[in-house]
Amino acid sequence: MRRPLRTYALVPAGAGLAVAAALVLAGLATDGGPGAPDGRAGTVVGTAAGARVMEPGSRPDAPVLAGDDLDGRAVSLAGLRGHVVVLNVWGSWCGPCRTEADGLERLSRRTRDDGVRFLGINTRDRDPAAARSFVRAHGLSFPSLPDPTGELLLRFPPALLNPQAVPATLVIDRRGRIAASIGGAVTEEQLRPVLAHVAEEES
Repeated sequence: MRRPLRTYALVPAGAGLAVAAALVLAGLATDGGPGAPDGRAGTVVGTAAGARVMEPGSRPDAPVLAGDDLDGRAVSLAGLRGHVVVLNVWGSWCGPCRTEADGLERLSRRTRDDGVRFLGINTRDRDPAAARSFVRAHGLSFPSLPDPTGELLLRFPPALLNPQAVPATLVIDRRGRIAASIGGAVTEEQLRPVLAHVAEEES
């Protein structure tokens, strides 16, 4: 039986106090500020992690990501087209990454039946053994592409993914576009409503 993603309504800025208060209690607030790199207005969903969900018409395509994961298995972002994808940037040396890892794994398992897939980018780990140890320690079931030099991160618009800021999380919609950008460590509670919003969109 599919587990429905918990949903939250998005409302424009200036909505009633009761609705705004409910969003604050849920960890969300909304406004109609600039949500796209080209400056067009987008729907902005603010969380404690600084999440931003852009309107479909203003979303840039995600770059090509393909290669062997940490276990030597071929994986690509294009191969996940048709799914909502959580793209998480992490490093074994990163304290906040350790903080968020267990929650990301739980959410990965809980949302799989809803068509959500997770993909990691393991950045600046020169020793792959350290990265694999991190994966085992947190029981991560989703694949991660190694990026020891940070080259993969440079393929993304810097306004949406700062290569110096780790961890970071992007949500990719079913058409392969960057739908949401989250800087810093993220919790299940912060990420779930963002996924719910993107997952409910028509493909």
